[in-house]
Amino acid sequence: MKRFATIVTLAALVLLAVFLLYPLALVLDASFRIDGTGGLTLGNYAAIVKSRYYLGSIGNSLLCAALATAFACAIGIPLAFCLARIDIPGRALLLTLASLPLVLPSFVSAYALVLLFGHAGVVTTALRGIGIPIGSIYGVPGIVIVFTLTLYPYVVMPVLAGFQAVDASMEEAARNLGGSRPYVIRTVLLPIVMPAILAGGLLVFIEALENFGVPAVLAEDRPFLAVDIFKLFAGESDANPAAAGALSVLLIACTAIALLVQRHYLGKRRFSTNARSAPAKLPLTPGLRLTATIVSWGIVIASLLPFAAVLMISLLRFRGPVLTWEFGLGNYATLLSGSYRPLLNTLTLASIAAVVTMLIGAPIGYVVARHRSRLSGLLDFVGMVPFAVSGTILAIGLIIAFNSGPLILTGGWLILVIAYVVRKLPFAIRSSSAIVHQLDPSLEEASINLGVSPSKTFATLTVPLMASGLVGGLVLVWITAASELSATIVLYASGWVTTTVVMYHAIEGTGASLAAAAAAVLILVTAIPLLLINRRINKQESTVI
Repeated sequence: MKRFATIVTLAALVLLAVFLLYPLALVLDASFRIDGTGGLTLGNYAAIVKSRYYLGSIGNSLLCAALATAFACAIGIPLAFCLARIDIPGRALLLTLASLPLVLPSFVSAYALVLLFGHAGVVTTALRGIGIPIGSIYGVPGIVIVFTLTLYPYVVMPVLAGFQAVDASMEEAARNLGGSRPYVIRTVLLPIVMPAILAGGLLVFIEALENFGVPAVLAEDRPFLAVDIFKLFAGESDANPAAAGALSVLLIACTAIALLVQRHYLGKRRFSTNARSAPAKLPLTPGLRLTATIVSWGIVIASLLPFAAVLMISLLRFRGPVLTWEFGLGNYATLLSGSYRPLLNTLTLASIAAVVTMLIGAPIGYVVARHRSRLSGLLDFVGMVPFAVSGTILAIGLIIAFNSGPLILTGGWLILVIAYVVRKLPFAIRSSSAIVHQLDPSLEEASINLGVSPSKTFATLTVPLMASGLVGGLVLVWITAASELSATIVLYASGWVTTTVVMYHAIEGTGASLAAAAAAVLILVTAIPLLLINRRINKQESTVI
C-alpha cells in the first residue's frame, strides 16, 4: 500500500507542478520584468506603489473583504448556533437552502441588485415614482451586501459543526457555578468554536478578495484588484501587461498574510473538548423559539431573494434597459434564438471537469487522509493552494505557460477544463478525505492480506465505500465549474463561449433582457442538481457543502 500511496503522491505533485505551480511561477517572474521580458526589476511594483489609483484598488478590495467577513460572521454565527442548539422548524430544509448561495453565481446576486435597486431598477423606479429617493447601491455598500449574503454559509457550516462538537458537561459546569446563559456563551462556547469561526471567516475574506464578478458588476468607477488585474492583462487600461503580474502577486500576498495571521492565532491556543455526542437542544420559551425561528429563516430567505428576483424579472418584458410589468417568455426566446452553443459549452465543460477532478481528487484525498508522511503533507498543502489563488491569476498564468512552446493549449476547450480542474481540486480532495476518515482501515488491510493488490483494493473496495462523498464532491465541482466566471472570462475563445460569459457581456452592454434570461438559466442549471442530491442525503442532516 505504501508503494501505491507514493505513486499517487508523486503523480499528483507532478500534475500540480505543471498546471498550478509552473503557471503561478511565470506570473511571479513576469511581475519582475518590464513588458514580461528583459532583466529583473522592481519597476512594476514601484509603479503600483506610486499610483494612487492602484493603492485605491488595493484599499477598496481589502475594505470590502474585511467588511464582508465581519458581516458574514455577524449573521453566520447566530444562525449556526440556532441550527445547532435550538429546535428550529424545518431545520433540514433550512440547512439545504443556506448552502445554496455558495454554489450559485455571486455575480448573479450582484446583477439582481442592479435590476432591483440600480439607476433604472424596479424598486428604484417605483419608489422614485412616489417621491421617495433611494441611495446608490453601487460601490462598496452594494458589493459588501452581495458578498455578505452569498458568502455567509462559509461561516455557518464549520461553526455549526463546532457548536455540535461542544462537550455539554463544560457548559453545565459553568451554569452550575452561577454563570448566566449569555456569559456561558461568551466565555465557554465561543472560545471553543473560535477555530471554526476563523476558518469560515478566512474563507469569506479570501473569496471576497479574489472575486471578479461582483466588483465587475457593481464597482462602477471604483478600482478593485481582481477587475484591474483582468483589465491590465486584457490591455484595456495599461500598455504594460506585466503590471497585471505585479498586482496578482500583491493579491496572493494579501491572502497569504491572512492565512499566516490565522495560523499564528491558532498556534498559541488549545481548542479541544471530549464531546461524544451533540449537546441537547436548549429549553426555550415559545417566544424565544419563535424569535430564533424568524431570525434564522429571515437570514436564509434574504440571501435567496436576489435569485428569486432574477427568476421573476427574466419573465418580464424589457423596453431597452427599462423593465415593464408585462410577463412573457420573450427574454428566453431572444436568448435561445441566438445559439444553444453557450449553454451546451457550459454543460459539456463542467461535466468533463467534474469527472476529471474527482478522478484526480479521490486518490489524493485517500492518500492525504490514510498515509501520513512529509510527501503526502506537501501534497495536501499544494492541493489547497488553488483556494487562495484568484481564478483570474491562474488563468493568466496558464496563458503565459501554454501560449507557446511544446504544449500549446490556448484557444481551445482543454485549457478551460484544466483551469476548472485545478480551481476545484480542493473540493474533491476535502470531500474524499472526509469520507475516508470515517472508513475502518482494517477492511483494506484484510483485502491486501488476502492477496488483492493495493490499487485494486482502492478501486474495488475503497471507492465504492467512498461513493456518497464522491457523489457530493462531483455535484459540488460540477455546479461551481458551471458558474465559474473569473477564469473563464480570461481563457475562453470563440466557439467556447459559456453562459457566464454571455451574461457578463450582456451586463457590460445593453442586453439587460438577455442577461436576465441567461442568469435564470444558470440558476436553474446549478440549483436543480444540488437540491436533488441534498434531498437524497437529508436523512443525515448534512449537505454536499
